[in-house]
Amino acid sequence: MKSEENQTRETQNLEENISEENSSLLEKAAKKPIEKQTQSKNIIDPKNDQKIFTEQAQTQALINIALKDLHLSREKLEKELEELSKKKVQIETELKSSFSGQSDAIARKVKGFQEYLTGALQDLAQSAEQLELVVPPVIVKPSPLDENKKIEPSQEQEVIPAVADTFKPDESLIRKCFGQFIEQPDFYAEPWKLRRSLEDKDIQMLEDWFFSMGGRGAQPSRGSRSKNALVAAGIIAILGELYGEQFQTLVLASQPERLGEWRRCLQDALGLNREDFGPNSGIVLFERSDGLIERADRLEERGELAFIIIDAAEINVEIPILQFPIWLAFAGTPNEIYEENELI
Repeated sequence: MKSEENQTRETQNLEENISEENSSLLEKAAKKPIEKQTQSKNIIDPKNDQKIFTEQAQTQALINIALKDLHLSREKLEKELEELSKKKVQIETELKSSFSGQSDAIARKVKGFQEYLTGALQDLAQSAEQLELVVPPVIVKPSPLDENKKIEPSQEQEVIPAVADTFKPDESLIRKCFGQFIEQPDFYAEPWKLRRSLEDKDIQMLEDWFFSMGGRGAQPSRGSRSKNALVAAGIIAILGELYGEQFQTLVLASQPERLGEWRRCLQDALGLNREDFGPNSGIVLFERSDGLIERADRLEERGELAFIIIDAAEINVEIPILQFPIWLAFAGTPNEIYEENELI
């Protein structure tokens, strides 16, 4: 019995030893691949190192090429900026030297011509007023058949009024119209009546033109074409009261745009239509002075009156225009004439 028990114990001990040895072997076998993996991580592969080095060299070369291109483009842009700055300085010097000088010279010439034209027109009007036109007496010689009869020459002389007295007989009617023009505008007035109001400066200018110049002479511009057209509309309304349909207004402006502005302003101020502007209507627009002179001559041949208006932008005025009985020339300022010429 004891021997059997001893054998069983020995077998149990052997089995336990074997199981312990197997477990230790399994633990060692499991640790070996982990250690190999850790060792393999710590070991650097020379092939991978060379590959990484070549990639870094390629990227560095690309970066160097890109930097070189950027540097070249920067130099190119700097040169272009220098050239543009030089051109800018050159253009500024040219503008300062040429444009300003020429504009000042043109302004001086225009101002000088305006002063000359204004003075010449005023001198012409004053000299015309001072002229004493006297008809020489007609002396009739006796006929040899009528020696016994003595015919005395007619001593009666025709008295010709001065130019300034042209509108003196109608002064009361004209001043009545002036009073109406200063009042509130009548937007529903009849056609050919002034529907706008005038300022005191406008009335003073009309008084000088009617009673000092006798309806023929130059007046300073009111600063714009619309204001000049408003003053001219007041004159047209007064002439309509005096002469009815026996006169025609002729406007001279050398550009279609200026004539269009005259038409719009007169149409608004007098309540007119497009049909009132034409060869056979109350107002005729002209770009050239020869056509205006021909039209005024025809009106005089028919016994009608021509009222001539000359735009402020007109520098040259033909002498035949100044010979007509009623005309108004607006003398523009140098700045006004210069701006008009710049718009052409």
